[in-house]
Amino acid sequence: MTAISGLLADVLLGLGVLLMGIAAIGVVRLPDMLCRAHAVGKALTLGISLMLLGAMLRYGPAQQPKFLLAILFQFLTIPVAGHLVSLVAYRKRFPRWRPPSRQR
Repeated sequence: MTAISGLLADVLLGLGVLLMGIAAIGVVRLPDMLCRAHAVGKALTLGISLMLLGAMLRYGPAQQPKFLLAILFQFLTIPVAGHLVSLVAYRKRFPRWRPPSRQR
């Protein structure tokens, strides 16, 4: 591994951790279930994918198919799970957030 690929791996790992932290903050700070599911679905998928890309650069070409397969499964499963959670929340009529001026 060269110094450039090591630096790129570290940057990708750092960005992945940052996005996963943003997803965690979104779960705590956003007002309703649908917004929270959206934050988790988007930021977590990209964060895990960036971390897996960084790990793929770190561990070399012998492990690339495993990491690419893991990234593919993340893109297939996390958004679908977020959609299903949102669908259940919608069907169970969980309260939606409304701005204070529009509340009835």
